[in-house]
Amino acid sequence: MAMNVSENTFKQALADGRRQFGAFLALGDAHAAELMASAGFDWLLIDCEHGPNDLPSVLAQLQALAGYPVQAVLRPTDHDAARIKQYLDLGVQSLLAPMVDTAAQAQALVAAMRYPPRGIRGVGAGMARAARWGNVANYYAQAENELCLAVQIETLAGLDNLDAIAAVEGVDGVFLGPADLAAALGHLGQPMHADVRAAVEQALPRIRAAGKAAGVYCADPDIAAGYGALGASFFLIAADAILLRTAAAAALGRFAS
Repeated sequence: MAMNVSENTFKQALADGRRQFGAFLALGDAHAAELMASAGFDWLLIDCEHGPNDLPSVLAQLQALAGYPVQAVLRPTDHDAARIKQYLDLGVQSLLAPMVDTAAQAQALVAAMRYPPRGIRGVGAGMARAARWGNVANYYAQAENELCLAVQIETLAGLDNLDAIAAVEGVDGVFLGPADLAAALGHLGQPMHADVRAAVEQALPRIRAAGKAAGVYCADPDIAAGYGALGASFFLIAADAILLRTAAAAALGRFAS
């Protein structure tokens, strides 16, 4: 039975500037991922950079999320093109790439997501879940239109090269990572430091001026509203591991205090 490539509503939301709230999936567990999907987030980030995720756990979480109106986004460990190829073949349509410091790195990521001659992605759709094992009609022609790339700015070099990175064709969004920016600015462990907030506030309008969606991690609704006024449209606001630990400690505290 012929099928079509799944519509990437996350990519469309970024292009339209619609507000999107997401959370990290750092537990590496499909059951937990499905629980998070039931909460109503717009997108959920399967985190391979800091979470204990591998290809089987990514696949299991994609399958768990497929039955919910939530968009799965994946953060790879690094920029390795071979791993990106595997994630795409599993059915990942949106990537949030960490630690992008230069336009050249952003261009290489774009190339890793595209088939030749526009890129370097290996060809094997007949064995790929993304193409429903050959059942998606014209997969090679359709796939690129539904793939989304957001890049993370997390270093001083990334801030210095922000305009060039945001100008790269094929980059759909630019996401600011306050935790690593705090470390880069000499405030390790203080993502809400005034210097970090100032850097974020200065970067957001530059991203929007380049015509790209701007995103940021922020767990404070008031600060997030301020970032939204400066152009941010996609947010990470929570993490499954932190939510579980915080709720567990609070439950114990009600009895042990």
